[in-house]
Amino acid sequence: MEQYLDFSKEVQDAKAAGKPVVALESTIISHGMPYPQNVKMAREVEQIVRDEGAVPATIAIMDGNIKIGLSDEELEMFGNSDDVAKVSRRDLAHVVAVKTLGATTVATTMICAELADIEMFVTGGIGGVHRGGETTMDISADLEELAKTNVAVVCAGAKSILDLGLTMEYLETKGVPVIGYETDRLPAFYTRTSEFELNFRADSVEVIADTLKAKWDLGLQGGAVIANPIPEKDAMDEAYIDEIIGQAIREAKADHISGKDSTPYLLGRIKELTDGKSLDANIALVKHNAHIGSRIAVSLNGKR
Repeated sequence: MEQYLDFSKEVQDAKAAGKPVVALESTIISHGMPYPQNVKMAREVEQIVRDEGAVPATIAIMDGNIKIGLSDEELEMFGNSDDVAKVSRRDLAHVVAVKTLGATTVATTMICAELADIEMFVTGGIGGVHRGGETTMDISADLEELAKTNVAVVCAGAKSILDLGLTMEYLETKGVPVIGYETDRLPAFYTRTSEFELNFRADSVEVIADTLKAKWDLGLQGGAVIANPIPEKDAMDEAYIDEIIGQAIREAKADHISGKDSTPYLLGRIKELTDGKSLDANIALVKHNAHIGSRIAVSLNGKR
């Protein structure tokens, strides 16, 4: 397994010194926003992690290697490449074997983070059960990964293009704790709340770190979702964004968009329909997640 992992010097030094490391995905760079905005965002998020006392490890597939941390030059090249595969668990071995560029989804970032012994992962929002998933079976691999991979995911809830109720039911069935950070309700990505109440609320990063440590000390396999709402000043109006999402979903259905193409299509269309406001919200929530996730990582590292 070690032959496939390629650690950046910054991450190598951090692990040798016993510093906390925070994993970051690369799909948001390759499929989430255009160049050069994507690279600028990635660098800013990495710097937030450093400023909070942890070390960032942006994960991507390059030349048959799983890169655990990217150099500045690699990040620039990756963000400016047109032909980057979106890599979930199903695709990982093939993309590594044929040595093409691959961007890691939530599921694959979790897999690679666990291989690299990294327990904390910061992203925008997790995937879930798509609307109509009870008949189409269109369910993100993120949920299965959360059920079996020991990595905590800090996010602004599940993407609001999904069926949030079915997503929560799926996570409950799989025994995945969803912990609200300073909230009693599931955040819905662009908005701070939804109609779905959470079982657990934590008002400090120390409580979350204690919970994660206890979970894994007890041998309870799988990850956890740390649901961290978008800051109030950056949140979108619920009625407005719900109407936009509904229109984007109808258009995707008419255009026969499905599977792993759904999320990039929908997020892109929502960006167009909101004149870029949704992208601004996306960037804001990722940065906020980086602050909170890094603080949890520092606290958890101090308990080891």
